[in-house]
Amino acid sequence: MSNQLVIVIDFGGQYNQLIARRLREAGVYSEVMPYTKATPEIIAKKAPIGLIFTGGPNSVYLPESPQIGSWIFELGIPILGICYGAQLMAHTLDGKVVACEEGGEIRSEYGKTETTYDTSSLIFKDMPKSGISWMSHTDYISELPSGFKVSAATEGCSHAAMENDDKKLYAIQFHPEVNHTVNGFDFIKNFLYNVCNATGDWTMGDYLKRAVAEVREKVGDGKVLLALSGGVDSSVLAALLSKAIGSQLTCVFVDHGLMRLNEGDEIEEAFKDWDINFVRVNAEDRFLARLEGVSEPEAKRKAIGEEFIRVFEQEAKKIGKVDFLAQGTIYPDVIESGEGDAAVIKSHHNVGGLPSVVDFKDLIEPLRQLFKDEVRALGRELGLSSVLVNRQPFPGPGLGIRIIGDITKEKADLLRKADRIFRDEIEQADIESNQYFAVLTNMRSVGVMGDARTYDFTLALRAITTSDFMTADFCRVPYDVLERASVRIVNEVKGINRIVYDITSKPPGTIEWE
Repeated sequence: MSNQLVIVIDFGGQYNQLIARRLREAGVYSEVMPYTKATPEIIAKKAPIGLIFTGGPNSVYLPESPQIGSWIFELGIPILGICYGAQLMAHTLDGKVVACEEGGEIRSEYGKTETTYDTSSLIFKDMPKSGISWMSHTDYISELPSGFKVSAATEGCSHAAMENDDKKLYAIQFHPEVNHTVNGFDFIKNFLYNVCNATGDWTMGDYLKRAVAEVREKVGDGKVLLALSGGVDSSVLAALLSKAIGSQLTCVFVDHGLMRLNEGDEIEEAFKDWDINFVRVNAEDRFLARLEGVSEPEAKRKAIGEEFIRVFEQEAKKIGKVDFLAQGTIYPDVIESGEGDAAVIKSHHNVGGLPSVVDFKDLIEPLRQLFKDEVRALGRELGLSSVLVNRQPFPGPGLGIRIIGDITKEKADLLRKADRIFRDEIEQADIESNQYFAVLTNMRSVGVMGDARTYDFTLALRAITTSDFMTADFCRVPYDVLERASVRIVNEVKGINRIVYDITSKPPGTIEWE
């Protein structure tokens, strides 16, 4: 890849993906790398124009906390430390980091905090002299390393930012990547363009040209089978591969019996006029049989991922010799599935859920380095309709991870009907939510219907608002809309007698329940 690169070195921060996304939004390509993989050899090979250290939940002065060698500060590469990353910079360079004192002059800070900036600094250039920043720390930098000066402060933290401009080392205690930090995006751009001398060479138009050329070179005269789910990612990939290799592509849509109500038919209808080889495989029975008795979320994802591969292998044999399997894997899938030594948040069926033996020459994943909104932008570059490009995400395992506990056809049918009612009510009320769905919990509770006792399932409703799906807030759906959905579900779907609404944000939760 010929683009300028900034590496986000992850120390366990909850916003690692968000930092990387903000850099790309500013026109600079970024990658997330676990701190355990950051070696002099790897950094030299990748030749980044800048490095960013993420936050993290640890205290840098404890022996078991994540560390990095002082060598990294001698490379001459601009470095920005955020929160834990700022404290790590101070600690490694012989400054001092200590715990905040309860009730003392230096105290823990959480949430929106008034901050003053030294606007003579390159990273605060052309910004207001003060503004709201998002703080989340229980330790603080009590003594600066030699050669550093203070460049920002709050009422409770006199060293809210520090810098050594000569060595291009910068550290901030707050989080500029979150929307709660006013002017946070301007701050990020200042670091990229004023310090790292970025040129802004990351665009979807250029990416499309390069991706098409790379696919053509890799595939040659071979055949490709695309795992087509009908969602945004696989649909954009279908358009990209069709542009690159035309009739060498066959798209296989596997209806695993865990789709939403009538969704299999809708997907087949949506692709009927595309100039592609489209195959629908109805595999409900084999997937339900494979999932019988499986209730643990990771085991579900892995079982579904393996069964997908086995279906694709069988379909490939029907087509003839197929060399490559194409998947709509995107960057958050890779990060959340635990790349390298990174923590596994949840194994995505197309990454951590893949079996160790796959009967294809190789995988083709042109979207593997893209975030969701970049995939949408790529879809627009390819001329796809806004209806398709802006479609809500739907997980590859489908309702399999929206049914808590073991999976049966009866449960799937219950959830399909209830989910459709909730979606209908949200859409009819014109609620601004980026994703909304129902979850069938594994909990039963007592109810009364028609003067008779019931003991049926509890259904959870989930609606979120987000700009990037890496962080999200629960949607404030009006009570009357929730009430209509609740009444309809209980009356129209036999087997559900209680409705709850999920008001958890991401983090600490995830958008999906499993």
